[in-house]
Amino acid sequence: MFTKHETYPAALLEFVAEANKAVKAVPPLFPLSSSVAVNPFLGQTGEPLAVAAARMARVAGARITPERAHWAAKFDAGEIGAEDLRAALASAESRFGLPDLDTFKAALRTESAPLSALPTVAELAAEVSGIDWPGLIEDRIGVWASSHFDQGQALWQPNRTGGAFSAWREFASRDLTPEIHGLKGFGAFVAATNRSHWRAIGRASEALGVSAEAAGTAYHRWLITLGGWAQYARYLLWQAELDGQADNTAAELLAVRMVFDEALFHLYKEQIASRWAEVAAQHEMPVTPSRDLVIDAVLQDAAERAQQRKLSAVLTSRQPRRSAGRPAVQAAFCIDVRSEVFRRMLEAQDAGIETIGFAGFFGLASAHRAAGSDVTETRGPVLLQAGVSSRAAEPDTADQNRRYAARAKRAWGRFKLAAVSSFAFVEATGPLYVSKLLRDSLGRPAGAKPDPAPQLDPAIGLETRVGMAKSVLAAMSLTENFARIVMLAGHGADVTNNPHESALQCGACGGHAGDVNARLLAGLLNDAQVRDGLQREGISIPADTLFLPALHHTTTDAVTLFEQDLPGQDWKADVARLKRWLDDAGRLARSERAARLPRAKGEADIARRASDWAELRPEWGLAGCQALIAAPRQRTEGADLSGNTFLHNYDWQADAGFGVLELIMTAPVQVASWISLQYYGSTVAPELFGGGNKLLHNVAGGIGVLEGNGGALRPGLPWQSVHDGEGFQHDPLRLSVIIEAPREAMTDVLKRHANVRALFDNRWLSLIAMDSEGKLAWRYDGELEWSPFQPEDRGNRAIAAE
Repeated sequence: MFTKHETYPAALLEFVAEANKAVKAVPPLFPLSSSVAVNPFLGQTGEPLAVAAARMARVAGARITPERAHWAAKFDAGEIGAEDLRAALASAESRFGLPDLDTFKAALRTESAPLSALPTVAELAAEVSGIDWPGLIEDRIGVWASSHFDQGQALWQPNRTGGAFSAWREFASRDLTPEIHGLKGFGAFVAATNRSHWRAIGRASEALGVSAEAAGTAYHRWLITLGGWAQYARYLLWQAELDGQADNTAAELLAVRMVFDEALFHLYKEQIASRWAEVAAQHEMPVTPSRDLVIDAVLQDAAERAQQRKLSAVLTSRQPRRSAGRPAVQAAFCIDVRSEVFRRMLEAQDAGIETIGFAGFFGLASAHRAAGSDVTETRGPVLLQAGVSSRAAEPDTADQNRRYAARAKRAWGRFKLAAVSSFAFVEATGPLYVSKLLRDSLGRPAGAKPDPAPQLDPAIGLETRVGMAKSVLAAMSLTENFARIVMLAGHGADVTNNPHESALQCGACGGHAGDVNARLLAGLLNDAQVRDGLQREGISIPADTLFLPALHHTTTDAVTLFEQDLPGQDWKADVARLKRWLDDAGRLARSERAARLPRAKGEADIARRASDWAELRPEWGLAGCQALIAAPRQRTEGADLSGNTFLHNYDWQADAGFGVLELIMTAPVQVASWISLQYYGSTVAPELFGGGNKLLHNVAGGIGVLEGNGGALRPGLPWQSVHDGEGFQHDPLRLSVIIEAPREAMTDVLKRHANVRALFDNRWLSLIAMDSEGKLAWRYDGELEWSPFQPEDRGNRAIAAE
């Protein structure tokens, strides 16, 4: 976005265009208060893995596929077979000059060549001077950015008028640290830069000899050095674009970073000019994968085909157990992989229990205000704008009291963090916190009374409410044969002392728990007027059917029922029976999860871990996610999917016009892809896309975490979220999407949504069609073409056997 009435020369406009492209190549980093999983390859989904690997090698020096030894062990164990590799090789792009099968076999026993990013000016200057210029730049930008972007953690706030670049110019022109380390006159150099960040980028590009052809990956390289700060700025752009606005913060940070290198180039020009010219020329070259990177991409595809073959066998051997007639209970859970374990255990309690999988925001993306709060929370997918508004209902007096209490709590929290009061606070009030510390450490959380039932904005008319209810029920494939109790269970995580707490909440609810959404939908569907309207629309809900909101606590596998929301006591016996089933299912689910959690002493130990201040792994979150299945529940019922599969109910035969299919492929599938690829990126490239070591984390500005006392924010998942200290807990496989629907209908959706098609065409996701018998039948090959899915009979033979 340009300054009003200001014109720019054509040459600068080329750099502006390349800067904007480079910004879009960086993934967003959502703040800790509402962090959600983000696909770290969001800017590379328009190209296949091998090309993206070459790009990330150039700009970050990072490998984005597992080490070859990881795949070699799986080949040796027979988990990946020769036929998997042959199939992957046959489907790979021939334009990359593919090696033969023998070369791939040999490659398994030799690690690929190490990667290194093209150096920045700061790195070249460090080589000739012995001064850690990259580290100093990261530190000084981090010091400024922590203050500039602070969301209320600091007591004093800086002047933020004029944008990020203007604020940094004011800071850097007075910061003597670079000059003390040898960058003489840096303050004056900064003060002399143009106030327009675009002109600063243009001047630096010209001074450094960066052409428009080189700018794409050169700018991307500089943004990578900013770590999470660039990604947080990309988040600000993401949010602005959702509102139809623009934001230049990321481009302004690029200008900041380039000014440092411009100043260093002037200082060390004689020593580094020729080397830098070579680097700039390399940035002009097309991004082309090496043979090593092509081999790694094919091995990745082979591993994913092996996993799909295994999943096919599990689905084929399942043992359905559903009884005919009206279900005793229908329980709708989020499609989250953590729900799969609990759903399986709940169904095991009684043949009359039917579970349903649906996106955890329950079709109501709400801008919500909790009781006593003046903060609006977006309880819906970050891909969507909030469609409705809601707030907790309560009497006026209680509302006032809650507001005062909330404001007092925030003020007290700010006082605790203030520089002038930190030591005095600990000295004076430390003893008062002894009981809380002991209570939390001994696993007896105080608990909190839930807000009164949230209510939709009264301005939403009856006709609109009926339409909302109809759309949600159709999308859930729940339009007939209703049980007496239909439990709507959102999910959330109970943890203590965890900056990444919101990452364990419901991703479909914007990093919040799903209780609000479940209660909103239950209130909507229990409304007599809405039911009358649904009756006219052809959906008849029996008078004795109750929609019961609930919250599945994924950390403890306990379920809270919001009985205070119920319209009467007619279902008291049914609810009591449901509670017994939920308790028994919870014990079984905890037992299964405890076997995987380090140091867990059986299922009874799970609740304690959630309240333990020192516990690094209260749960595994979505580690292990491998597939998403959208089909009737009977296709997966009775199959042990080990908590690694997203399960979405979908009946294509009841989906006239395939509107629900389109919704699934454009929303839940994309959300699941973000989750899958975040875990993938944090596993294969932890230095680039991971959150670092939890033990070293410090919260910066309420936005993100630093690994240590300063520097760049760490995006992605902490190491402890994907690794148990001995090995990975997330198998780095890209998501397999399996949908029971006609291929033609899925092809039509792909034709209409280029961004979704790019994910499948470039193999960031696999798409497989399931047939009416629950078998995997067709594989999407890209370019709107399909081929028969073939679970190879010889696939489990190890490579060594041939």
